[in-house]
Amino acid sequence: MSEDPPKIVFPCEYPIKVLGRAGAAFQSAVMAVFTQHAAGFLEQDVVVKDSRKGTFQSITVTIEAQSEEQLHLIHKDLMDTGLVSMVL
Repeated sequence: MSEDPPKIVFPCEYPIKVLGRAGAAFQSAVMAVFTQHAAGFLEQDVVVKDSRKGTFQSITVTIEAQSEEQLHLIHKDLMDTGLVSMVL
């Protein structure tokens, strides 16, 4: 008996965590992707955390996700920057 993974009901609040090497270029590239694909997110919906040694950063952006396609495009464009190590 196999269960299908739970489906996301759109639109919904959806947090996306992006990991990469700390720096202005990383933050700028991440914010540009979110601005392109999910314009309208609020500054309060962005959380930036540095790693213990400050080498890496995580940027969590909570967006109002509209579709699975939107989420796939965000993931693809984030990875295509060459500055992102992982998207969760």
